[in-house]
Amino acid sequence: AMAAELAPLKMERAVFATVVSNGPAGPDGRDDVSFTVATNPGAPPGPLNKIASGGELSRFLLALKVCLSQAGQGGVTMIFDEIDRGVGGATADAVGRRLAALASGGQVLVVTHSPQVAALGAHHWRVEKRQTEDSTTSTVIPLDAAARIDEIARMLSGDQVTDAARAAARALMP
Repeated sequence: AMAAELAPLKMERAVFATVVSNGPAGPDGRDDVSFTVATNPGAPPGPLNKIASGGELSRFLLALKVCLSQAGQGGVTMIFDEIDRGVGGATADAVGRRLAALASGGQVLVVTHSPQVAALGAHHWRVEKRQTEDSTTSTVIPLDAAARIDEIARMLSGDQVTDAARAAARALMP
């Protein structure tokens, strides 16, 4: 299942394995479970947290979460907080497309700083955080079509939103 999920995330040559070994008996059982990966052909497998780069780790975790959620099928809500961390360009687009495909079978909420991922969402909200000396508040603002283009353009270009950035934002959106 993991191999099938890794392919559309541009990791078709990666190898993922779950290793279960005997451990000391305790309140959670006696099995020690670890994940090993080989991210390059011919490379020896090693612990996921030692071998995978930040972007690879994000994609492995996305694939794992999808595989684990498929047991419950239907009516599933999945929440991803910066699952696209460490990826950009075509890989961010691949992550966004996988998230969009997941949304066809349930609800998918994604916190992202990636314009490629944001452009593929069905709905878009901007989260604004404000801090004072005493508190921090967050405001969630739903975006209409025009505001969404401006927000994706801002994600692409920074504080100065240009016509070129808006055109690039529109090009990212399906």
